[in-house]
Amino acid sequence: MNYKITVFGLGFVGLTTALAFAEKGHKTYGIDVNQDRLNMIKSGKLPFVEPGLDDALLRHINNNFEITNEAKAAVIESDFIFLCVGTPAGENGEADLRYIYSAIDMFSSLLNNDKYRTIVIKSTIPPSTTSERIIPYLKSKELNPGDLFSIANNPEFLREGKCWDDMINADRIVCGVSDSRGEDMLRSLYSRFEAPFFAVSLNTGEFIKYLSNSLLATMISYANEMSKIADVIGDIELKDAFEILHLDRRWGGASMASYVYPGCGYGGYCLPKDTQALYAKSLSKGYEPGILKNVIEVNSAMPQFMADKIMLNAQASDNIGILGLSFKPGSDDVRDSSAAKIIKLLLASGYKKIYSFDPIANKGFAEEYDLDITYCSTKENLCEIADVLVLVTAWDEFAGIKTEYPLKRMIDCRYYL
Repeated sequence: MNYKITVFGLGFVGLTTALAFAEKGHKTYGIDVNQDRLNMIKSGKLPFVEPGLDDALLRHINNNFEITNEAKAAVIESDFIFLCVGTPAGENGEADLRYIYSAIDMFSSLLNNDKYRTIVIKSTIPPSTTSERIIPYLKSKELNPGDLFSIANNPEFLREGKCWDDMINADRIVCGVSDSRGEDMLRSLYSRFEAPFFAVSLNTGEFIKYLSNSLLATMISYANEMSKIADVIGDIELKDAFEILHLDRRWGGASMASYVYPGCGYGGYCLPKDTQALYAKSLSKGYEPGILKNVIEVNSAMPQFMADKIMLNAQASDNIGILGLSFKPGSDDVRDSSAAKIIKLLLASGYKKIYSFDPIANKGFAEEYDLDITYCSTKENLCEIADVLVLVTAWDEFAGIKTEYPLKRMIDCRYYL
């Protein structure tokens, strides 16, 4: 069966979701409050870098995938309403639901007509959010899930830089459901995806997402803790030690090994926000999770640890060259970037001659962070200027830099070289 779907929010998750459903033959409408983003997508261009997603956009724009400003008209036609809006961390770490509420306000008046729909929260929200906050919000509008519509959550497991493959070739599909009709609709919708489908309770669906991201965050902080132990013991070849660790056949050659490898801390949008949100949710329920608390503390301490390393090897008068600004290679995402934290610490300590280069994130970094640094257009330009090279993001093109510039002082924050 072909369905009609409205997707609110066309960021990383929403645009991937919308195009994946279009790829599977469903008519999909995309809505976003950012008009500049809409105009860019309408023109066939992505507002971020994602291999494979760009081709999918060109295949489906104005065909199965349609950008619209008419939210109510799209919802009236649709069988599913997917909410893929941001849920940023609030002051105490709790997820801020204002964008979810705002999206609901745009279509809630239509839910009492004769068409049965399923509302799907794909935004990342802490366990119990659908049942304790979103359903009560709907009920405050005299809308009861299960009467004329269903509500569900559907966490995403997308890696930036690989999101199209992760969506089209999903390893699992998880839906937290509140009733059998919504479950049946979602099973039908996802039947064209060759992936195991799991229908679980609302709280379980939300919990699985946080279970995944907090584990990844824990593995990264564990590896970073080990790197600090190795540093104080001394005479430990850390890169070799971790690469030998990964030869254990129990890893199965999986990319999961990349999370158990030291660096300068996890960043991006998901791991910091989700780990903090799960910690805050647990505190609000009366339990302080010690492991998560320490994971967050270890991660928060890594930029200072790396900045101290840099300052041990460089004078304030040196030209410092920062190699990499995005939070990971293969992505132009600079949110919660380790490079930004390290640069801020260096500037605060009197290191004013800072140069930087990233293969694709220079522009986004400059727009996101108001830092008094100089951006270089090429790796070669930066390396010629810098007295000290600091590798912060492990882009492939930096792999041979030790050989190319053997006389430069170098600090490898990713244990990559």
